[in-house]
Amino acid sequence: MSRIRPFRPGDEAALADICLRTADLGGDATGLLDDDRLWAEVFVLPYVARHPDLTFVVETDDGRVAGYIVGAPDTDDFERWFRTEWWPRVAAGWPLPAAERTRQDGLLRYAYGRGAEPDPYQSDGYPAHLHIDLLPELQGEGWGRRLIQTLAEALRERGVAGVHLVAGADNAGAVAFYPRVGFVPLPGPPSVRAFGMRLS
Repeated sequence: MSRIRPFRPGDEAALADICLRTADLGGDATGLLDDDRLWAEVFVLPYVARHPDLTFVVETDDGRVAGYIVGAPDTDDFERWFRTEWWPRVAAGWPLPAAERTRQDGLLRYAYGRGAEPDPYQSDGYPAHLHIDLLPELQGEGWGRRLIQTLAEALRERGVAGVHLVAGADNAGAVAFYPRVGFVPLPGPPSVRAFGMRLS
């Protein structure tokens, strides 16, 4: 039987693989960038490094990690850390592109720009944010809901008032999923859909 457990050192490679295999609107992003490693360096590994205690995984009965949730309790603090500490350490092979000609250029410009502005949802009572990814074998089985409940409880124990996330507007699966598990829509630019959940 699969189970949720806390992150353990050594899980990083599995989390990076899941991130890659779900990064294209929930589908496999292998080969979409010149360097597949970039997805994980932006969307999962910094969270594991900064908040391993807010990282939870789904481990299958044969011992594989097939899903995860990561979170940051204070988005502005996390984004400052990403900009000043994490990204300078990992970005050496990825210079800032002058223009956005490819999908990798867009992701790099996003990474270099993180933390430049305050998070718009922090002041609205949703200071935390999360990322969640499940391999197809776990989707539709309730694991997403359980991972969110697990992270929400860990954030409540820290006294965090709310959590938010942002998905691409064209990610139909995500846009349909989050309201079903307790999130409410938040305002945002047309290219994204933002959702928030009160925790107190």
